[in-house]
Amino acid sequence: MDYATLKSLKPSEFEDAADGYQSVSNMADHARETVERRIAGKMQAALEGEAASAALTQLRKLGQNFHYIQVECGLVSTALNAMASDFRAAKNKLDSAVADAQEQKLTVNADGSVSYPAGGEKGEDGKTPEGGKVSGIAKPSPKGPLSDADDSSDAARSVARQAANLDPNPNHARALECADRIAQAIQEAAEADELWAPKLRSLKADDDLTVSDDDWIDTKKDTGGVRTAAKDYLDAIRVRPKNGDPKLTAQWWKGLSKDQQEALIALDPAGLGKTDGLPAEVRDEANRTVLSEARAQYQTERDAIPSEPTKFRSLGPKVEAVYTDEWLAWHHKYENRAKQLDKALAGMDNIEKRFERTGTNNLPEAYLLGFDPFANTDGRVIIANGNPDTADHTATYVPGSKTDQTNIGDELDKSETLWRESSALRPKDSVSTITWFDYNAPRSVKPMIEHDVLPEAMSDDQAAEGAPRLRQFLDGNAAAHETATGEKGHSTLMGHSYGTTVIGDAAKVDPPYHEGWAADPLPVDDVMTVASPGVQATSPGDMGLDPKHFWAMASPDDTVPGWGKSAGLGEDRIVPSDSEFGANIMTTDTEGHGGYWNYNSGGASKSLTNQAGVIVGEYDEVQLKQEARE
Repeated sequence: MDYATLKSLKPSEFEDAADGYQSVSNMADHARETVERRIAGKMQAALEGEAASAALTQLRKLGQNFHYIQVECGLVSTALNAMASDFRAAKNKLDSAVADAQEQKLTVNADGSVSYPAGGEKGEDGKTPEGGKVSGIAKPSPKGPLSDADDSSDAARSVARQAANLDPNPNHARALECADRIAQAIQEAAEADELWAPKLRSLKADDDLTVSDDDWIDTKKDTGGVRTAAKDYLDAIRVRPKNGDPKLTAQWWKGLSKDQQEALIALDPAGLGKTDGLPAEVRDEANRTVLSEARAQYQTERDAIPSEPTKFRSLGPKVEAVYTDEWLAWHHKYENRAKQLDKALAGMDNIEKRFERTGTNNLPEAYLLGFDPFANTDGRVIIANGNPDTADHTATYVPGSKTDQTNIGDELDKSETLWRESSALRPKDSVSTITWFDYNAPRSVKPMIEHDVLPEAMSDDQAAEGAPRLRQFLDGNAAAHETATGEKGHSTLMGHSYGTTVIGDAAKVDPPYHEGWAADPLPVDDVMTVASPGVQATSPGDMGLDPKHFWAMASPDDTVPGWGKSAGLGEDRIVPSDSEFGANIMTTDTEGHGGYWNYNSGGASKSLTNQAGVIVGEYDEVQLKQEARE
């Protein structure tokens, strides 16, 4: 980079190119949504057979291709904007130095040197000190691509400055000051060029029509490289509200420019995907990128693990079999990691199957609001049916014990069933149901001989550990909805089994951005517990909630509420389905611990329609136990 190049440089041309790439990214995103949410959904609902299945497979691959184009073009756009920002900073410094030189009657030459005229007091010979020309000396950035461990610029600048100060011509010092500023601007532009040139060259795909795992892994590497190069650019926009305050986060995001928002989506998808208070569409876009990159990475790693060798070898009919040496070596080196990866990949399969169900039976688009296969112990999966930011009614469902990534599909089914029945009750209203799984659900440590007892579920520890995240998510949901619509929608928080215990602890959480839970209860209109073993409270009032809007149900043959009393999860041996608790006790017509979302010969069970009635605020449709007795 030289003076003439920087002088004629127009950073806006890079920004125009960035806009072009962003337009392509947006078009690819629109195409992906069209393929995945409209065409594939309608085809899946209307067609059956091998041909239809093959066509759907190809459509999903096409959608994945569009997603890859969206992510890569967004990354190129952000890189160009960040590079333009670096060049503009250097260009502004150059223009300012040149303007100051001209104002002082100095001449900036084509090579960036500065000529100065004769000036100063006449010497003993009666002559005015002569003019001259100086070239500036730049100081390389210590961490820049052009830095030099043996850099002697400080010494050279010191010598030049001393010579200028000793010169009786004051124009010499003024010219040197301008020349140094010009040299520094050129140096910074050259460093930006050296920094960004290889980054931009690396942002290219291979020349086939298939988006492979290697492509997504490469995309993640590209993102890391651009993020490092764009540090200064990101630092200017990345300052987020302290303590993760969702309300302030929603306002912060809304105050960013479109370019700034797109830069963060491109360079920090993992961070944005788990940030409460951001729009559902932003979190979904970010988390889908995280999902694609993670699946590629973990599948590649899993494929590299050798197949499990023969486990036992026989030493004869009278000698017990022993482990083979090959299996023992495989077990110590690979088995634990293989199990972790299998579990993570199974969770991703469940998420992608939900994506594929969009459109079937009018099921709305899915929004992936949280995803991390290795968060907590069991992973993080938060999925909404329909956009909660714009829905008239939103229900957040917290699953219970034994839930993990491998069986989260069962919990997603329950949430989808709730969406269908709630939408049927209020067909003119929009509904969003959310499956929130972001805690370590209790599980059996060792199967008991006579009973399927979960030792971990006898403690409140896991509920207390996950409660702050649930509370923050609810605050974020409320903030995002109010930011999007200007008003609060009707919201319900519900849980099944141990999930209700998490809700009980969430009601007592004091987030760092709140003044106190007693004066600031859960940001929901209704709370509903299904088969609760206890909420660590004896009444809705203990949780800062209105008993008129607290609902509970439990089947007569469901043993979990009674077990919860024995375990101590019900304060003073009282659970929400007890009349002493003071909740609205809903009737149930289903059996067992997991049948509350079942259908019977006449359609939806009363257990199910009661839940749907609460979700859409049709309280007259909810049958209570005392009504049934009357």
